[in-house]
Amino acid sequence: MTTGKGLKMSDIRGYVKPGFEAVHDAFKDNFDRDEELGAGFAVFQDGECLVDLQGGWVDRKKTALFEANTLTPIFSTTKPIAALVVAYIVDQAPGVTLDSLMTEFWPEFGAKGKEDLTIADVLSHQSGLCGFEDAIDPKLWLDPRALNAHLAKTEPLWLPVPDGTSGYHPLTWGYLAGEIVERLAGRSLGTVLADEFTGTLEGGEDMIDFWIGTPKSQHERISEVQRPREMAKLGAMNRYNKAAFMTSWSAPERGTTEWRETEIPSANGHGTARSVAQLYAAFANGGKVGRASIGSDTWNDFLTLRTTGQDRVLPFIIEFACGVMRNNSGFYGPNPESWGHSGWGGSAAFGDPDNRLSCAYVMNKQSAHLQGDPRSQRLFDAVYECVD
Repeated sequence: MTTGKGLKMSDIRGYVKPGFEAVHDAFKDNFDRDEELGAGFAVFQDGECLVDLQGGWVDRKKTALFEANTLTPIFSTTKPIAALVVAYIVDQAPGVTLDSLMTEFWPEFGAKGKEDLTIADVLSHQSGLCGFEDAIDPKLWLDPRALNAHLAKTEPLWLPVPDGTSGYHPLTWGYLAGEIVERLAGRSLGTVLADEFTGTLEGGEDMIDFWIGTPKSQHERISEVQRPREMAKLGAMNRYNKAAFMTSWSAPERGTTEWRETEIPSANGHGTARSVAQLYAAFANGGKVGRASIGSDTWNDFLTLRTTGQDRVLPFIIEFACGVMRNNSGFYGPNPESWGHSGWGGSAAFGDPDNRLSCAYVMNKQSAHLQGDPRSQRLFDAVYECVD
């Protein structure tokens, strides 16, 4: 590792600004506890990189190091990044707001009682389409347009209710978000992300190295994932989390070439810790990120709380805006006004608007924690020990 003072620490690689050595120590401690295979952690504040660390291995046989350019699947930590793309497109679409009806641009979606659902309802996990109770062909997950045609015909498991509670959509959320962008912009969500936010199609030093729909040319950089040894902690089973997670058709096979190349904006973003922190900086900097900027009116609507209460699918009380969680749980640093999300197995990221700070943790050894993985918590705590 290189610090701002030029010190070398061979076990952990990357950069730490002077004054943030406690973050390095917390990162190393996760490895010392034998809780990691490979991992990365990054922190940005006001556009400055304060921390960019890597450690461990990309594969279970430990034949290759986890490097600064290693891409890691971040699963549901992808969702707020995809939501930024939706907000950006809505901001540019004439006559469209987050409160526009879905049927205004996707008439078929109104079937089976969904005619009154808005873009914001869908993005805040209120559409009642958290999964499929009736069996589907799992191959549909690798054909987004076909899956969305099926979703349009599907009766929701619930409709938005006055108390505004959510029911987390682990996979279907991303397909719906992608269809919104496709219909409003005539381009896929992953293409808009690459064109307008990250610059990955052009490359260059200012590129943000993050992908939704990762081309085969980048696959050799992708880390292996060591899956958790126990089931995710979903709490008591009910019809909602069973449909979302527990059927044989609730997800495609993950980690294949086809899965990586398919755009699944809810679950298969691939990036580095640095790139994820750069994108989550939008939540710390009023909607400005990379090449893109979301207008203030749309941004304020985007971060308006749409749900508060016990989620139907996850065992948490969640406050959802449009695709991102308000930090009511304290999982994303000490500031309740931060905005964050976690992914299957432990990845997590957030943006703190009061401190203009964003953090991202990625890893390839998964745990059973849906939120609040102790590894990321130690890192987030260490960051705030160092922030003025």
